Amino acid sequence: MAASAPVGDGNRHPPFTGLERDPKGIGGVEMLVTQPTHQSETTHEPSPGVDRRRVIATGGALAAGAVAVPLSGLGHRAPASAAVRHFAHGVASGDPLPTAVVIWTRVTPTAAAQPGSGTGPSATVVWQVSTDSRFATVVRSGRFTTTATRDHTVKVDVTGLRPGTRYWYRFSYGGQSSLVGRTRTAPAAGAAVESLRFGVASCANLQGGWFSAYRHLAARDDLFAILFLGDYVYEYAPGQFGYGKSQRDIRPHVPARETVTLADYRQRHAQYKQDVDLQALHAKYPFVLTWDDHETANDTWTEGAENHQPQEGDFATRRRVSLQAYDEWQPVRLSGTAQLGDGTQIYRGFTYGSLIDLSLLDLRTYRNAPGEEFDTNVGVVNDPDRKIAGDVQRSWLERRLSAAKARWRLVANPVMISPVLIPPLPAAVSQALTDVTKLTHLPSPLPGEGVPYNTDQWDGYPFERRRLLEHISSQNIPNVVFLTGDIHSGWACDVPRDKGLYPLGGSIATELVTTSVTSNNLDDIVGFAPRTGSVAVETAVQLLNRHIKYINFDDHGYSVLDVTPERVQMDWFIISDRADPRATSSRTRSFQVKDKLPYVEPTSTPIA
Repeated sequence: MAASAPVGDGNRHPPFTGLERDPKGIGGVEMLVTQPTHQSETTHEPSPGVDRRRVIATGGALAAGAVAVPLSGLGHRAPASAAVRHFAHGVASGDPLPTAVVIWTRVTPTAAAQPGSGTGPSATVVWQVSTDSRFATVVRSGRFTTTATRDHTVKVDVTGLRPGTRYWYRFSYGGQSSLVGRTRTAPAAGAAVESLRFGVASCANLQGGWFSAYRHLAARDDLFAILFLGDYVYEYAPGQFGYGKSQRDIRPHVPARETVTLADYRQRHAQYKQDVDLQALHAKYPFVLTWDDHETANDTWTEGAENHQPQEGDFATRRRVSLQAYDEWQPVRLSGTAQLGDGTQIYRGFTYGSLIDLSLLDLRTYRNAPGEEFDTNVGVVNDPDRKIAGDVQRSWLERRLSAAKARWRLVANPVMISPVLIPPLPAAVSQALTDVTKLTHLPSPLPGEGVPYNTDQWDGYPFERRRLLEHISSQNIPNVVFLTGDIHSGWACDVPRDKGLYPLGGSIATELVTTSVTSNNLDDIVGFAPRTGSVAVETAVQLLNRHIKYINFDDHGYSVLDVTPERVQMDWFIISDRADPRATSSRTRSFQVKDKLPYVEPTSTPIA
């Protein structure tokens, strides 16, 4: 290709010329290397009235102070640019390493080559990575040929980059360029890092509301990456698990059925990737993701799922194709590479200079059957052979925690590890708590006496949890902070050495739980007015569980995590209404964990 089309902002970028072949390549992809032109790096700040899509295209920074102000409210419209024809699903980056980052897009070579169609010609896409937003200094580039066998997705592991450096990237096909994405490599190993800040999100059900949380995260200019803790897409058919007690679909799912086949999962990922707020966030920041259950089906375990019935076919096949679609559609390395089909291991680790060692867990692939998990009989729950992480993954995590040299050991943990007992509650509230944790109506509510209320999380696997926590304790491993999603509510907890003795037994680690982007919470299911009936439930739970310092069973939104050598702090942000595409955002609470003190503490000072 001799030249590229302008990218969104109307400025003409340097043509794709002067390319030299690199025979080494990356993962079998033919590489092209451009000699830098040594022009100075240029960034573009948005002027008043500039369309947000053009800001993304130039890689410009939106004002960090705008997080509590509604932006352009474009979450309900597809991007209006020339890139829509071939690059309708935006761009993304992920898994940043000190010298490498994964970049992603999906090309539509013909009108018929829609996601999940299995049709369309092969397409060779040109990609570029630059140190400036105008692509005057292209440092890596190449060609990637994609076909219908991978749903015309493009995923490249770009290596040879500089640590701790901001880059811009884009794709070109058929005379058109994609939107421009912005990304950043990780700090070098051992480098002194004064602070790193992450957006944290989980549980984004498109039928349950607009993705305003993504819009407000994309408005910030102070984040290193987005840590996504599971349930990026949902498998439900229209009419299932919608907005509030009425289950109203804000945006019906495509396809109009539960996702079971490879084509279904591809179409569902494609629908989510066409949301303009999600596109904006992907274009602004690299993602570091793990999965939970809804990427396949509700309450997934090793050989089945609560939301998989015999008439839906073989579960192993469903699981395999759902993970294939995930690999195709996400900027993530599975089994250590960006190649497709070489494995499904998503648990992995990252080190960010001297500050953070981050471990991401997979708590669905290796766990026991749900028939046991949902049984509150103490003898079953306390079976020492029950696993949630599995021996191999747990041993891997223990080795990482022991060997880590960084100040903080963060664990991205898809389901809660803190023990939670439920006190006697009215039957309707007990059932609602069951519903919010299972997302389906079980035959009977939870027992009225104090019992673990969600054995789908670590509470259903107390022996394995005890082994992990005993390792942390016996090895005197400091500064372990679990970062969790799944439960559609905000929590700040000490992880006690012995929940029966706490606070006398002390705390081994801490846990910070982000709420859902859109998925229903307790007040939604019961029909409570905001901050009314849920407050009494929160109080009752905290009285029985003294290690739990904060619960919010009502609100939806996202979190911001700020890490310095002195402390880890999470700020919880809530959106005004999931049903409003222009929903505003405001901070509700902040908690911090100080260096070498495994206790959460409230703070009135928000992250600057």
